[in-house]
Amino acid sequence: MAKRIHPKGPHPKPAHAVLPTREAVLAFIEEAPQKVGKREIAQAFGIKGSDKIELKRLIKEMQEDGTIEKDRAGLRKAGSLPPVVVADIDSRRDRDGELVARPAQWDPEAGPAPLITVLMPRAGRRTTGPAPGTGDRALLKIEPDGDTPGRYIGRVIKVIGRNKAETLGVFRALPTGGGRIVPVDKKAQGREIAVPPGGEGDALDGDLVTVTLGREDRFGLTQGRVKERLGSLGSEKAVSLIAIHAHGIPHVFPREVLAEAESAREVGMEGREDWRELPLVTIDPPDAKDHDDAVMAVPDPDPANPGGFVVTVAIADVAAYVRPGSALDREALLRGNSVYFPDRVVPMLPERISNDLCSLRPGQDRPALAVRMIVTAEGRKLRHSFHRVMMRSRAKLAYAQAQAAIDGRPDEITGPLLDGILRPLWAAYEVLAAARDARGPLALDLPERKVILNAEGGVDRVIVPERLAAHRLIEEFMIQANVAAAEALEAVHQALIYRVHEEPSLEKMRALGEVMASIGLKLPKEANLRPALFNRILGMVEGSEHQLFLNEVVLRSQAQAVYAAENAGHFGLALRRYAHFTSPIRRYADLIVHRALIRAFRFGSDGLPAGTETGELAEIGQQISAAERRAMAAERETIDRLIAHHLADRVGATFSGQISGVTRSGLFIKLDETGADGFVPISTLGADYFRHEEGRHALVGERTRQTFRLGDKVEVQLMEAAPVAGALRFEIAGSGGRVGTVAPARGGPRKGRPAPANRDSLTKRRGRRA
Repeated sequence: MAKRIHPKGPHPKPAHAVLPTREAVLAFIEEAPQKVGKREIAQAFGIKGSDKIELKRLIKEMQEDGTIEKDRAGLRKAGSLPPVVVADIDSRRDRDGELVARPAQWDPEAGPAPLITVLMPRAGRRTTGPAPGTGDRALLKIEPDGDTPGRYIGRVIKVIGRNKAETLGVFRALPTGGGRIVPVDKKAQGREIAVPPGGEGDALDGDLVTVTLGREDRFGLTQGRVKERLGSLGSEKAVSLIAIHAHGIPHVFPREVLAEAESAREVGMEGREDWRELPLVTIDPPDAKDHDDAVMAVPDPDPANPGGFVVTVAIADVAAYVRPGSALDREALLRGNSVYFPDRVVPMLPERISNDLCSLRPGQDRPALAVRMIVTAEGRKLRHSFHRVMMRSRAKLAYAQAQAAIDGRPDEITGPLLDGILRPLWAAYEVLAAARDARGPLALDLPERKVILNAEGGVDRVIVPERLAAHRLIEEFMIQANVAAAEALEAVHQALIYRVHEEPSLEKMRALGEVMASIGLKLPKEANLRPALFNRILGMVEGSEHQLFLNEVVLRSQAQAVYAAENAGHFGLALRRYAHFTSPIRRYADLIVHRALIRAFRFGSDGLPAGTETGELAEIGQQISAAERRAMAAERETIDRLIAHHLADRVGATFSGQISGVTRSGLFIKLDETGADGFVPISTLGADYFRHEEGRHALVGERTRQTFRLGDKVEVQLMEAAPVAGALRFEIAGSGGRVGTVAPARGGPRKGRPAPANRDSLTKRRGRRA
């Protein structure tokens, strides 16, 4: 049979594709945003069939001569980093104050490990952990820094944990040289690190240091070498240094930031209303150094609003001194908020700004951003208006001082202010309080403990300050001002950062129901979840032995309050919209809201920059939310360490407390006297075998049926205190526990200890964040 010939002739043999040059391959690898391998290169240059063999040979040659290298992330230029890298964050920042990191895996033969400038997560990416800090290991998405060859910019995808090759601890020198490291981590309690002679660097006995870990020695101790000396812990006054360094809290202002603060000059009257004759006063804690809010109230003269009031709140105009993009602004964003320890404050802004130019001192002209609110006799707000003003505070009062005057004990300062200033303030508060009660916000009753230090910096005592009407007055005025700020900006469609507190999740409600069942209570069922439901639950145990315990459990059931560019309301305060406006000296969120108001109402050129998008504000919200969680963890851990120092000489003493957590390894105990937390290992509970009943939140003895249940009152004996770690170990004093069966709990099991919560409370003061 004849061979059929195609009309157009036989198919020609395809010509070989032109193999790309080495330079072209290298450029493609460097510029590709995703993982690159042989397949991606072939597709990019149109290489098919047998030509792939030549491409493979070219790639191999480039690997062998060190031009490119290959790992799990694909091909990349030798000495460069893949698009996503695991990196360890350094203990020092760069000259711009940014965190820097180095890749966790790096070949020393390729030269020094490249530096990565660490940025916060992108808008829209949800983060639940604390902000990345020094010593953390993080997953970063990186790209080359166009301004600095060989350097990268990295955005945090996820904080993986601490760099396990490094740790933080206190150096204890040995007479023979070298020494031991006492880790600050509670989980590492009792496991010291051996430092050989010569490995101590410049560390002295009692110094806080970072340590590079090695292998275990023949005695079973992990070897380590001091990497960096961070500071002396010669006295308890320096205990907060541990938390500052452990959480990577920026605490030293760069020189350019201090220089910018010192060069600032008082602003004038231009563009401001003159409010210097208005009787505004500040009411703060007695030891406050910065005064950023002033208040006043007068009866509304409008006959159409009988019994109503004009309430005014004036807030320090920080935006007048901290301009967008300035060194002060960049540092404030990095810090996110001020951090308050019993022995020191790590401020968001230098003292020249926070304690001087922006502190509303009596008798001195100070710029302010103010809101004037008209409220009815029922406490309902009719309208509000914002103003940029120059004010002059009439007096600086302490809470107890103002309260004493209202209670009939005025002094030489409050006496002249009583009728014209203080009594109208209290009258306005009464109508606002009535409206608040009708609104029904979450009404938790938790004592706010305060650690009082002695002259040496140790704990003198732990007190629960009296909660006065003066506290609640300022709290309610600030809440109303914050609501007005959110409403005003929404009305003109101006982007802002909200304070968002979502309703509790179904999982947390289920867990709350389990805890209630364990003490014989039933969780009420409602179609719509409202704060009033939780208030009814708290009413069930008012005056009982479970009152304090259930208040804490309800707090833990709440969602975490965050900053966000999208409004989701504030569940705890029972408000549809809420923003932070009243503390720009110590919270970056408030500074953003001030700038938004300045831009929205054309108060000046120092407002939110034109073109600021919701996405950018969302990213800032995530960053400062993480900084807030970081600050709260550091504050809590410092209290733990100080109290552990305080109790170290009381080993063997007996304390009363309550079981605050039940796990398969033992019991967490909260002491009544100090609020300190400690642990009772399950092995010390007795000769019986104790089984962990997860759904019942209890440890139950198999033979005796002796039961230790969440919320039970117990007597414990302090067996060990580890001040550096802030850890306390107890044993149950006497027989302890209950005998008998435990009532079945509803719902599924809930593992582990209830975690300490960062929830919004209802006050503007330092220890609480509304």
